[in-house]
Amino acid sequence: MAIMKDSVCAAVVQASSVFFNKEGSLEKTIQLTKDAVAKGAELILFPEAFISAYPRGMDFGAVVGSRSDEGREMFRKYWASSVDVPGPEVDLLTDTAQTHQVHLVIGVIERDGGTLYCTVLFFSPDGYLGKHRKLMPTASERLIWGYGNGSTLPVYDTLLGKLGAVICWENYMPLMRMTMYSKGIQLYCAPTADNRDSWHASMRHIASEGRCFVLSCNQFVRAKDYPKDLCPSDDPEEILSRGGSCIVDPFGNFLVDPHFGSEAILTADLDMAEIARGKYDFDVVGHYARPDVFQLLVNERETPAVVVTGVNTKNENDIAE
Repeated sequence: MAIMKDSVCAAVVQASSVFFNKEGSLEKTIQLTKDAVAKGAELILFPEAFISAYPRGMDFGAVVGSRSDEGREMFRKYWASSVDVPGPEVDLLTDTAQTHQVHLVIGVIERDGGTLYCTVLFFSPDGYLGKHRKLMPTASERLIWGYGNGSTLPVYDTLLGKLGAVICWENYMPLMRMTMYSKGIQLYCAPTADNRDSWHASMRHIASEGRCFVLSCNQFVRAKDYPKDLCPSDDPEEILSRGGSCIVDPFGNFLVDPHFGSEAILTADLDMAEIARGKYDFDVVGHYARPDVFQLLVNERETPAVVVTGVNTKNENDIAE
C-alpha cells in the first residue's frame, strides 16, 4: 500500500446544481471549492451530475414507442449545458484545483458527439488526472445517458492516497467494487443521486469490505432550484433530493453522519493508518481471497462503434490492369 500522508482532510459538498446552467454551475463549483479549502480540505468531492444537472423527475417527453417535440427540446437544452472533455470547462476546473492546491472529484454530464455520459472528473494540484464514465445508467437514465466502458475505471496514485470513484448504483455491482479493491483504492468516492436510508447501509458495507474510506456525496435540491419551465413540481419549496452525504471509515463507522435537509460542506480528518489496521484481518483481494476458487476478468479496452483496421493507399487514378 502506498500511503503518502498520515492524515487527509476530506470534504463532501452537498449542494444543488444551477440546473441546466453550465456557467452558473461552474461559478458555484469554484465558490464552494474556496469555501471547502477554507475549512482545510485537501480532497473535495462534489455530487453526481453536478455540472449541470441530475434531472430528477423529468421524463424528456418519452413513452414507449414515441418521443415528443417538447422532450427533444428538453434534451437539446440538457446537451447544451453539458461539458466537453477535454474542453474549456475542464481547463477552468484544472485551474481551480491548481490555484487552491487541492484534489477535486466532481460529477459532470459529458457530451461526446450526440451522446451524453454521466462522468466523474479527477483533478490534483498538478492538473487534470482523467475521468470515469458511469458503466450502467439506471432505469430512465438510459434514455438520456450512454454506457461507459472498461477503459475508464481509474484509481489514481496521488499524494493523498489511491483515489477512485464509483457512481451511484454502480456501487451495487459487486464486480465493479472488486475491480476498485484490486487496484488498491483507499479514498473511495461515491457521488450519488440516491437519498434513501438504505444507501447508507451500502456505504458502510463498502468501507468495511474494501477497508477504505468512503466519501458519499448527494445533492440537496428543492423544486425552485429548477428553471420554471422544467420544474417537475408545482410547489417551489418541495424537497426533491434531501441529501444524505456522509463519510465512513475503513471499519464501517460514520466519521460524518448522513446530513439531510440543507446544503452543507462536511469535513473529516482521515487517519490513513486505519487502512492498514483494517487489512490486518480482512483483505478481500489479498489474504482473504480465494483465487483458486473465484476469479474476476475485467475488460479495460475501449469499445468504439467504428474501428478502422486498414488504410487504402491506392491512388484514385490507379487503374487495375
